[in-house]
Amino acid sequence: MSTQNSPRPTGIRAPHGASTFSISWDNGKIHQIENQLLRGFCPCAGCQGHSGTISFQHGRNSDLRDIKQVGNYALGLTWGDQHDTGIYSFEYLHRLGELRAQLGAAQLMELETIERASVVAAQK
Repeated sequence: MSTQNSPRPTGIRAPHGASTFSISWDNGKIHQIENQLLRGFCPCAGCQGHSGTISFQHGRNSDLRDIKQVGNYALGLTWGDQHDTGIYSFEYLHRLGELRAQLGAAQLMELETIERASVVAAQK
């Protein structure tokens, strides 16, 4: 759950045709997250079911077509296959960006799961 102290985005860059999503935060951090990671870790129930974990889903369309703000807490992303049910909370995006920065894209994709509630690496 988001708290008032959670970082808030100050800028988003996702040029049409690019393979990387860039988000800057009010804490001064900037995260570069590959579209493939965002799509593979889509948090929606259609992709993940209702478990307490999120698994990387290989082979999903990672062509980012649209970004919409959802309330004051999240982004809704629309992908090239018209999938648009994933709501990416700012807290989720920040923690996914932190994991990407710590582990790198390839190692993050290899993780068996990440925890839905805290978005921290789970033990394999």
